[in-house]
Amino acid sequence: MKLGLMAGYWMTGPQNPAPLAIEAEKLGFDSVWTAEAYGSDAISPLVWIGAQTQKIKLGTGIVQISARTPACVAMTAMTIDHLTGGRLMLGIGVSGPQVVEGWYGQPFPKPLGRTREWISLFRQMMKREGPVTFQGEHYQLPLKGGAGLGKPLKLINAPLRTHVPLFLGAEGPKNIAMATELCDGWLPLYYAPSKPEVYEESLKNAPPGFEICCPVQVNVNEDVEAALLPVKYMLAFYIGGMGARHRNFHANLVRRFGYPEAVDQVQNLFAEGKRDEAAAAVPDEFADSIALVGPKERIRDRLAAWKESRVTTLLIGATDASALRTVAELIL
Repeated sequence: MKLGLMAGYWMTGPQNPAPLAIEAEKLGFDSVWTAEAYGSDAISPLVWIGAQTQKIKLGTGIVQISARTPACVAMTAMTIDHLTGGRLMLGIGVSGPQVVEGWYGQPFPKPLGRTREWISLFRQMMKREGPVTFQGEHYQLPLKGGAGLGKPLKLINAPLRTHVPLFLGAEGPKNIAMATELCDGWLPLYYAPSKPEVYEESLKNAPPGFEICCPVQVNVNEDVEAALLPVKYMLAFYIGGMGARHRNFHANLVRRFGYPEAVDQVQNLFAEGKRDEAAAAVPDEFADSIALVGPKERIRDRLAAWKESRVTTLLIGATDASALRTVAELIL
């Protein structure tokens, strides 16, 4: 099993994501990943990290496809890959309707079809075999209408690698299955080694070498209950606040893990502004199953199930180097 650092969102203030990534590289971590929602973008911190490291792979987990056309990401991927010596791992995803339509001003319907076309176009652009033409439902090159002067083009620069590893951030069963068909790997939001059946059908056609890079929050603390609190607050926010009440992909996923009543309770409390109560309503059992918390010995024991799972890389969510050193000692 490989280790990655989930640097996540860059937050405003003096936070510098590079020192933790540098430490991860020294410890033998395979990759470092950044994220975006509707604040900091995933690309800028990743490039900042890449300029201060030598060999650790650089992943976006994830960039939102409604924010960037396939051409934009092809240009970005080609550039970063050259500047970092071929270290890019490109994670993409659709986000959700609140962000896509409320922030980017793009239509959300038919996300699977849009993702499929996006990937097809991106792959074609990176191969650079000739000027690109494409006539899909969601993307047309050259654009139909407009000034009528669109011209098929190809990347000016030859990519360092024509195949940049592509990972899909996906939660729904059909979306996960599409990742096994079109991508090099999958970025789950939550994974519980104790419940592999949640994803069994979606992963049944995964090819050999298919990567599963899974975020896992790590909190080393002698008090297990206290160690679980950050995980429960995170879950309460995603279940209660990251999506419309009637269409929240994160909440739907937790329901599939077997906690429908708890999801309803968390959503009700969160909607009432009772965030502490919402976090308390998140089942300890579920929070514990997707994280690694507690004393070092407990984390060591619980790692055994992760090593036996289909996960190929643990993306460690931690804010201090001591947690990275603990996991590196136990795995690497």
